[in-house]
Formats: sequence, structure tokens, C-alpha cells
Amino acid sequence: MALAEVSGTAAAERASSSSFYNAMRILPRAQREAMFEIYAFCRQVDDIADSSEPRVVRREELNRWRADINELYAGNPTSRTAGLVGPLRDFGLRREDFHSIIDGMEMDVVSDIRAPDEATLEEYCDKVASAVGRLSVRIFGMQEQDGLALAHHLGRALQLTNILRDLDEDAAIGRLYLPAPLLHSAGIWTTHPASVLANRALGEVCGRIVARAREHFRQADVIMNRNPRRIVRAPRLMAEAYRTILDRLVERGWTAPRRPVHLPRARLLWILMRHALV
Repeated sequence: MALAEVSGTAAAERASSSSFYNAMRILPRAQREAMFEIYAFCRQVDDIADSSEPRVVRREELNRWRADINELYAGNPTSRTAGLVGPLRDFGLRREDFHSIIDGMEMDVVSDIRAPDEATLEEYCDKVASAVGRLSVRIFGMQEQDGLALAHHLGRALQLTNILRDLDEDAAIGRLYLPAPLLHSAGIWTTHPASVLANRALGEVCGRIVARAREHFRQADVIMNRNPRRIVRAPRLMAEAYRTILDRLVERGWTAPRRPVHLPRARLLWILMRHALV
């Protein structure tokens, strides 16, 4: 669906088998609909970044999205931002977080990310994941300080898990998000994705990313544990679902051929029931 417009309803349908959808469906209606509008926005700009269009075309389209967001905040929504009018009004969503998400997608468009330095990886995770979290915690109704902290830690935990889960998929399109310092410490000096994934030391690098993700999950748990459960039900569900995926990746191992890891639907529904009944 590259460069296509996606309504909140279409986004919900597209996400219907995902952890995100099942986490958000337990929210009250206004929050749920707001989150699906955020999802619709994220899917559209992500599709631009991952499309096969020339880089110049993708950057132009992302710039149009920046302009549309600016018009939204000026009170002149376009057809593809009209669904964000209510969430913006009701939950005080910040323009800079939408722009950060677009900026993160542009990082994949300017050039394919391959073995970034630590600062670049940190910037990428903040823009493509934690910025989404900053929008989300406002919709959940969290207090500012804990909301920002949760967005920071849970966003990074989820994104690092995604990076490990999608190693082969990303390599197929020329991307490698494992940071260069970790590769170098394991004796891997190439940045060619396929060569890195074939290296015997890959497990050492992935193990250190696993440790980072788990620490971010732990910090996110600390924050959620001191907040009312009704406010953090959705992020708790997301954390549990993604932590299960991370555990399954570790159990599978990193040696090729790596079978894809997904959360079984039965497990996902069990997690959903646990949190929906709180």
C-alpha cells in the first residue's frame, strides 16, 4: 500500500491480527479510535519509507506529510489528516512528535541504514518508536513525567525487538540496524547485511541487543507498576506480547536458517484476556 491513504477504519482492519490491534481494542472508544488514527498515520509514512519508489519521490511525499501536519495544526486539515482533528483536540497531541516520526522514516529513505553508530541507532529508535509512544501516552492519560519515561523505555524495547525479529527481512532490502560498535567488538568489520547475518559471531551481537531490550522492558515495568492499571493496560499488553516474541527469538537462536518468529494467536488472545479483565 505504498503512498496510499489509509483511514482509521482501514488501519484497524489492516492491524486486526497484530499485537497493536489487540492492545488497543481494550481501550475506551475515544482512546481506541484515536490510537487507530495514530496507527493509520504511522502506516502511511512507513509505507512511503519502505516503498520501491525512487528516493527523491519518497522524500517529496514525506515532505508533503510534514506540510499536511502543519496545516492540521493551523486548523486546515487535509483529507488524509481529518481523522486526527479529534485526537489532537481531545488529547493534546504534539506536532513535534508527528514530525519526529516522519523524520525517522526519512532516515531510511536518505540512505539504507547499515551498521549505524550508537548515536544514530538511538536517534532512530527515538523517532520511529518512542515518538509514537509520546503520542500514545497522552491518549492513555498518563502524567507527563511518567508518560515520557514510559515512551522512552517501552518504545526502545519494542523497536530493539523488531530489529532482532526482522534481521533477514531488513537485510533483503539492504538494511542492517545492528550497531557498528557491537559488530566490531565481536570481530565483525563488514557492514554488508548478508555477510553480517552469516557470521558466526552474530549471536554475540544479538545477545547484547537482547540484554538492552530486556533492560528497557524492566524500566518500563517499573514505571507501569506505579501507575493505575486502568491507565497502563494497553502498554502492559504490548510489553508482554513483545517480551514473548523476544523470548522466542532467543529460544530459536541466531544461526541460519532462521525461521520467522510470530506470537501465536492463542497466546495473544490469552494475554489480551488477562489485561482486558483488569
